[in-house]
Amino acid sequence: QVQLVESGGGLVQAGGSLRLSCAASGMPFSINHVAWYRQAPGEQREWIARITPGRGTDYGDSVKDRFTISRDNAKNIVYLQMHNLKPEDTAVYTCWTYYRGHDIWGRGTQVTVSS
Repeated sequence: QVQLVESGGGLVQAGGSLRLSCAASGMPFSINHVAWYRQAPGEQREWIARITPGRGTDYGDSVKDRFTISRDNAKNIVYLQMHNLKPEDTAVYTCWTYYRGHDIWGRGTQVTVSS
């Protein structure tokens, strides 16, 4: 079964850090373009980072210089390291990839940043 499973979310104080994980199964993850999105209550889903084999990484303006996306191909995991978290980073964080003509989404992990 092709799936993505996120983990690592939680409650953190402003200025703190979290590392999210996106674990893949059922597909050759190392060749995939993978992205992280987030959605806060009442807001549209926002793209925040992507990692593409052979092309590197890109970030949304709201997280640039604070978040880092990386991957461990041996473990089939993509990480999102988040530093200097702000209350406005509170959202459900979801990873995405594209495989054999289909969008694959995880269920998401909640990140809550208290002020």
